[in-house]
Amino acid sequence: MRVLVAMSGGVDSSVAAARMVDEGHDVVGVHLALSSAPGTLRTGSRGCCSKEDAGDARRVADVLGIPFYVWDFADRFKEDVIDDFVSSYARGETPNPCVRCNERVKFSALSERALALGFDALATGHYARLSDGRLRRAVDVDKDQSYVLGVLNAHQLETSIFPIGDTPKPKIREEAARRGLAVADKPDSHDICFIPSGDTRAFLGARIGIRRGAVVDAGGTVLAEHDGVHGFTIGQRKGLGIAGPGPDGRPRYVTSIDAKSGTVHVGDVSELEVWHLVGGRPVFTSGSPLDGPVECDVQVRAHGGLAPAMAEIRGHTLVATLRKPLRGVAAGQTMVLYRPDPDGDEVIASATITVAGHQC
Repeated sequence: MRVLVAMSGGVDSSVAAARMVDEGHDVVGVHLALSSAPGTLRTGSRGCCSKEDAGDARRVADVLGIPFYVWDFADRFKEDVIDDFVSSYARGETPNPCVRCNERVKFSALSERALALGFDALATGHYARLSDGRLRRAVDVDKDQSYVLGVLNAHQLETSIFPIGDTPKPKIREEAARRGLAVADKPDSHDICFIPSGDTRAFLGARIGIRRGAVVDAGGTVLAEHDGVHGFTIGQRKGLGIAGPGPDGRPRYVTSIDAKSGTVHVGDVSELEVWHLVGGRPVFTSGSPLDGPVECDVQVRAHGGLAPAMAEIRGHTLVATLRKPLRGVAAGQTMVLYRPDPDGDEVIASATITVAGHQC
């Protein structure tokens, strides 16, 4: 089988490529150039896709004896991930750029090009498993990335391979060292890859500009002014620009954001509890819509934010009624539905959250 391996220059994708070679496949490595200024996208463990990363990936390919290429996807990445990220925050939402990158770049643009060139499958270093075409959690629960892959449809999963999902991360590093791969101890990337400074507010501010508004409490009292709703997320406690806690002495949190009026509402932590979710653009990883209401677990963040729920399709939306509340859920986040399974929790659907409410 001809397999294209997306090689980021990290240890995970390097071992994924090595395993594909071991299995006897015709393997080619590719590194995605996602920035028009690659020298600016890595600072230690922050960022990715730099010239340093491309060089690391090339050296691994040399050790493995496989062809290696760098493909320029910078324009596609800017349009489908960075611009989407900025516009989503400008609307008062909280997007996950890793989800969008998988949905629109790696398993859409990249996969489509791979298939057009005659490859049979795309392999990546994601921590997830595929079993009988079903997407499941990785063995290493702490590193599991099935959440950010939950937006893939059945066709995309049919031509995907996740070679390391059956192995804990420490074992992956040990394997890389045994193979003589120089990336064995390379730090994992953290935070948002295209914001290596880690200062999301400054990144957004430079692109959105100043859009002043007010921070108000539950009674409508103006507590402070701000330069734009992009500087806030639901559940945020610090950096609100207000003098202190509420009259009861309890801390205040961002409870809702009205981007049109520029109003940021703050209140008690109890106001963050969410009991139902509505999501648009649902994706069904099996290829078939939900057959009536289903019991499942809903996850709303890459790590954490998990609750049992009953989910169903209503019109063109996916609706989940939670059995216990989640806190700090915002529009723009992705909800991924899991069905508990003895062989590892199976992803059954996903959707982009449009409404996070207290009741149905």
